[in-house]
Amino acid sequence: MAGKVGIIGGSGLGDLLASKGGSEDVTVETPFGDCSDKIKLAQWGSTQVAVINRHGQGHAIAPSKVNYRANIFALKKLGCTHVIASGAVGSLREEIRPKDLVIPDQIIDKTNRRVGTFFDEMAVHVEFASPFCPVLRKHLLESAKSLKTKVHDGGTYVCMEGPAFSTRAESEMHRLWGGDLIGMTAMPEAKLAREAELSYAIVCLPSDYDCWRPSRNDLDKHELTREIMGNLQEATRNAMALITHAVEGFDAIADAPSPTHSALEMAIWTSPDVINAQTRQELAPLVAKYL
Repeated sequence: MAGKVGIIGGSGLGDLLASKGGSEDVTVETPFGDCSDKIKLAQWGSTQVAVINRHGQGHAIAPSKVNYRANIFALKKLGCTHVIASGAVGSLREEIRPKDLVIPDQIIDKTNRRVGTFFDEMAVHVEFASPFCPVLRKHLLESAKSLKTKVHDGGTYVCMEGPAFSTRAESEMHRLWGGDLIGMTAMPEAKLAREAELSYAIVCLPSDYDCWRPSRNDLDKHELTREIMGNLQEATRNAMALITHAVEGFDAIADAPSPTHSALEMAIWTSPDVINAQTRQELAPLVAKYL
């Protein structure tokens, strides 16, 4: 059974992905409110895709205000089995250069103002030791082999609350923790994808070295901002090429078993006989096969 691929675009990439054309805009109702934007349904080669712009039109939604639950639930409701996300990050390592791409394999969650579960009325505990789907990660890395862009295999993404960037002391602390990237959007998105039994991986776009590494002293703040935005634009083009190639070759893994697709099998601790009818109905796309 071939799957449908959800694509969540971050800074700039959402608009670029949505501009590929041949798409239909749909609005999906969810128990958690409105999605960030209308979802664009399209056919890329032999694969159906559902593209959502995480930050909405014109990048109007700050990371802490993104309705992550609605976005992920909508992709699940539309029949997606896999999700490829993207997001701008700062690099915490000299070898991860601006304009490179990174497919991280670990995450540290520092957010504190976001709802991180679908299950407000149930006790549900998913395994999350490996937060990104190993099957989809491998596919992205295989797809990257045809690109000239440097794509790093693995790394730890530190997800901060924002919207302000780190202090220098925080940036150095994140490095001491073993962080390789710093961003604001991968959580609770990755955790919710796991609760929805979606195969999820993220393509990270480094735009700068965060503040642990002193910036060039020959640039004023305007020139530095232009440099960072230029890095992000080039990384966006590179990510677009990678994601497009991965979707075009999706048939190779569409039916491959992934541990993420049975994440709820042993995770629901609440006795079925105390789960009320409204919760069962609202969360049916997630739990119907287990209840």
